[in-house]
Amino acid sequence: MTTITTAWDVLNEAHRALTAAVAGTADSDWSLRTPCEQWNVTQVLQHAVGDQLAYAAAISGGPGPSEDPFAPSGIRPDQPQVFLETVLRTSAEAWSTVALDAESVPTPLPQGALSTPIAVGAAALDAAVHAWDIAVATGQPSPLSVSLAERLMPVAQAIVEPLRAYGAYAAALGTEPGDDAVAALLRYLGRNPEWAR
Repeated sequence: MTTITTAWDVLNEAHRALTAAVAGTADSDWSLRTPCEQWNVTQVLQHAVGDQLAYAAAISGGPGPSEDPFAPSGIRPDQPQVFLETVLRTSAEAWSTVALDAESVPTPLPQGALSTPIAVGAAALDAAVHAWDIAVATGQPSPLSVSLAERLMPVAQAIVEPLRAYGAYAAALGTEPGDDAVAALLRYLGRNPEWAR
């Protein structure tokens, strides 16, 4: 797949994580259950790409996702990697229109426009965490690095609490001794870092 980059390293790393997780998913894995209890691997991918398209649409005014990201159909795209690459290109093109010194950016979140670092981080958070969902569901190593998790935690703390009321995130789990930044982020988002298929 072609590497698609933006001016923001945090978003690039999150997109790479999602790309790697999808690339490592076997044809037989798409119906496996995931840490998102209601969804299988296909549905998590559909949700993740829908969210990236929603951010792009909020920025560009262009079309958003063709289906509700919170009600994914579960119909697997014929070529998931190509499907994802197309979406990430659309995302990168939208973000390329945002000036690095822009004070705020429109988002699809109920909060509306957010400061640029938080908006970029919110798009990255979504991609990175769903990359983790897909990876662990399919027996791959976690694509979430400690450094990425450290950069995403302040974003999560800035946006997630109001979103829990919409069902976008489960209740936070308590931290455990020995948690690193990845585990702390996952627990804050209501995920068990030790989740296994």
